[in-house]
Amino acid sequence: MENSAIFTPCQIGPVSLRNRVIRSAAFENMAYGNRPSDDLYNYHTAVARGGVGMTTVAYAAVNRSGLSFNGQLWMREEIVPDLKRLTDAIHAEGAKASIQLGHCGNMTHRSTCGCKPVGASGGFNMYSPTFVRRLKKSEIYELVLDFGKAVNLARKAGFDCVEIHAGHGYLISQFLSPYTNHRRDEFGGTLDNRMRFMKLVIEEVMRAAGNDMAVVVKVNMHDGFKKGMDEDDCIIVAKELEKLGVHALVLTAGFVSKAPMEVMRGAMPLKTLRYYMDPKKFWWLKAGLALFGRQLIPTVPFSEGYFLEDAKKFRAALKLPLIYVGGMVSKEKMEEVLDSGFVALQMARALIRDTDFVNKLHSGEVTRSECKHSNYCIGRMYTLEMKCHSCLDEDLPRSIQKEIRKAEKKG
Repeated sequence: MENSAIFTPCQIGPVSLRNRVIRSAAFENMAYGNRPSDDLYNYHTAVARGGVGMTTVAYAAVNRSGLSFNGQLWMREEIVPDLKRLTDAIHAEGAKASIQLGHCGNMTHRSTCGCKPVGASGGFNMYSPTFVRRLKKSEIYELVLDFGKAVNLARKAGFDCVEIHAGHGYLISQFLSPYTNHRRDEFGGTLDNRMRFMKLVIEEVMRAAGNDMAVVVKVNMHDGFKKGMDEDDCIIVAKELEKLGVHALVLTAGFVSKAPMEVMRGAMPLKTLRYYMDPKKFWWLKAGLALFGRQLIPTVPFSEGYFLEDAKKFRAALKLPLIYVGGMVSKEKMEEVLDSGFVALQMARALIRDTDFVNKLHSGEVTRSECKHSNYCIGRMYTLEMKCHSCLDEDLPRSIQKEIRKAEKKG
């Protein structure tokens, strides 16, 4: 058995993990009808069986207006029994269970969220594309309460931890960033004002979490473009979260509507993305991606541990536990991350490629993931359930196979 810091226990708030590997909250697109499915159950149970310390169920909306996708969880009482079945199975495999809670803000469409999309400010969102309505103050305070209700539902469903999504250009991030927040009331303008919504949410979450649930916040180190949040502002945000008493931060970067590949790195597989889109529903988007895809979603080169140097600056500025995410592929790099002062690390693509990856690392069977970052799973995830191309039963078209081979050579 491999003797490594990776496989030593760690503590995040009140929760003890058997090792330092966490399955990150990468969207599965397996919550058909916005509720847990057998696919979601089978995947996270397999990841737990595969040796992680904790697995994170991704991107659960705190209310219906927060939905971006039809295959995304929406926290409500009626799905609690199915979520409890999932957490019981994860616990039976020796892992802990976390759920990411958030609200997409303007990153949706009426057909998905059931209303005109809302955001920190109004305007037009090219991501959907759709017009967006500015949240009223009364609605802001209602949303804060929705976060607390979602935490209570998560506890009832047996989760050990909640991860609040405050990055990537979703609603909390939309309030934080001057790019998306043009308000002139107490929720806009100065950074202190732009942090107000986040602070209210986290205070409510901490009250709801009490003493028996861990609270982790996913937060940007930068937005990835001019006129967005820069590193200095993001360190101030992180220090505010530290004051609010959260148990750990997951350090990330990027804005899915403006700099998506800053989040994931590599190239967006445009042929894969177009291939799975409904031609009747998204003909205009398929055409736009064919003509201008690389201009709209430019490549950001992948490198192993691509956020590490930025994350070290946050490590030096903060005292609370930090969780690293971004390009975890090899045992060597994972150990370097932990040696740099991070309490744990998150990964997704390696665990999409092989749910047993952690056990194989532990036994010494492998020292590196077979994932070569073609990002096929990302292109597919926008339409169908998340899968690696190596795990498919069907044959892909030659054009997609060629795209995968080309990307894997670069990866």
